[in-house]
Order: sequence, then C-alpha cells, then structure tokens
Amino acid sequence: MTRAFRREELHNVQLIQITAFDANGQVAHDQMRMLSTRLFEAGIRVFVPCAGSSEFHSLLADEIVSTVKTLRDALGPEPVIIAPVGLQPQCAAEVGDRSLAAGADAVLVMPLAFPYLSDEGARDYYLALMERLQCPTLIYKKDPLPSDNLLLELADHPQLIGIKYAVNDINAFNAVVEQDGGRIDWFCGSAERFAPFFALAGSPGYTSGAGNMCPRLTLAMHTALVAGEWKEAMRLQRILLPIEHYRGRSGNSYNVSMLKYAMHHVGLDFGKPRPPFRQLTPNEEREIDDMMRPIMAAEGNVE
Repeated sequence: MTRAFRREELHNVQLIQITAFDANGQVAHDQMRMLSTRLFEAGIRVFVPCAGSSEFHSLLADEIVSTVKTLRDALGPEPVIIAPVGLQPQCAAEVGDRSLAAGADAVLVMPLAFPYLSDEGARDYYLALMERLQCPTLIYKKDPLPSDNLLLELADHPQLIGIKYAVNDINAFNAVVEQDGGRIDWFCGSAERFAPFFALAGSPGYTSGAGNMCPRLTLAMHTALVAGEWKEAMRLQRILLPIEHYRGRSGNSYNVSMLKYAMHHVGLDFGKPRPPFRQLTPNEEREIDDMMRPIMAAEGNVE
C-alpha cells in the first residue's frame, strides 16, 4: 500500500478504468497510461482498474497486478487506486496482496460468483479476506446476497470502509444507509443513471464508466450533486444518459463493448473485449459514433 488515505477521498467519482488490449489480445499498458494520465489531468482522483466494466472475469491475476502498477507509476501518489479481488478465496487474497504491493490503496471485493450462496458462507469469505489483507476494503453488492443485514453486521469491522451498492432499489438503499448510521460509506454502484437518486438517499459518490470518455461532464455532475444543485446535475445527467442507456441494452450486455469502442472518440484504440463479452456489429459501431459526437462536444465545453 503506497499511503494512508482518508475515507472522504472516496466521496467522488470512482472511475472504473476500462482495460485496453492490443491486436494480440494482451493488455496494452501504453494505452492504459495515456488514458489514466488524461483522466487525472481532467480531475479524476479515484481509479478502479480491472473491475466489472474492465473485464475482471477475463483477466489473469498477473494482468490485474501489472495494471495497478502501470497506473501507480503513471499517476504518482496522489490518486486513490482500488484493486478488484474475487473468485476463489486464495486467488482473491493473492491478488490483493500483490496489488497492494504494486501500489493499490484499497481493494474492492467483487460480487461472489459461486453457486449455492448464503449469508453465512459470504460472511466467512469476507472476514477471512479482510483479516488476511488488513487494508481498507469495499464490498460490491450487485445481488440479493450479501444481504443488507450481513453488510450492516460487517460494518463494525475495522477494515470495511464502504459498499458499492448496485442493486437499484432506492427504498432499500435509503433504509440501509439510515440503519448504518455513518459507520461506513454507501456508494451508488450503478453509475450516472442512478447517481442523483442515490445521492438524495445518502451516497457521497458513485462509480462511472462513461467517465472514461467524459471525465469533465461526470465530475461536473458530481460537483452539482454535492452542492445540492439538482437542476444542473440532472441537466448534465441527461447529456450522459445515452451512454448509460446503450450500455444497458440486452441485459447490460453492451456494457463493456460499447465503452471500449467509444474510446476511439478520445483518440485511443482499446481493442475488442475478450470472450464471452459481446462483439459489436458495424451498424452498432455507427450508432455509437452518432451518439458520441454531441456528448464529446459537450465534454469539450465543460469549463
């Protein structure tokens, strides 16, 4: 771990930096450096490489660790870098240990991808991982398990600092934030489409994939939310919503491929996603081009 950081540093846009592949399907670290530098210069200060929209489940442990190191070497000590961990317990622990040594400040425990889940088993998994890593930890909730009750139970653990909450039930989110009483932070894990509503219910920040192309727009939206300037926040959200709606098509199966293709609009080639992620058709690429042009024009006009 490179440095201690304040919990409040995560009260921001948490950029899920997508993963670049070269023509041979290998991680393209030069492209990753160029993108992370561009994002940092635009104001992004929280980076989450190799997570869900970054093809976590198709990446090798070595690729995750080397990407964390690439970002830390490129950006220096100022930004927060959060490494994703998950899958088998030993794999999660090893990736966590190595990512912290490579420069990560914290880890994000990805959604549990196992059959036959229970809160009891999830509790054992999270506790063992936090005891092993001894670092600031966030848990990603995308499904009924882990339950809100389990997360409230775990909130007393000294390593748990927050929840990436990606179940789009605002009533449930509002209730769990109130029950927690400020022990940990509860973040909108569903990006700009839901961020304003989660903010009203107590989320101090949100994750973003659209920020890979439009960092200034999403940072301006977050600033408006923090200031309570709801009309301005919703105006900025409407500019970004076409990206979110396209990513959400067909059961969110365009999430990765849309973002990777759209990187052409910032002058970077991030390659194609690995199987089993969806590949785009030429017609879909044209649709994305038409959609992105006015959004990128708006990005260029943000002061």
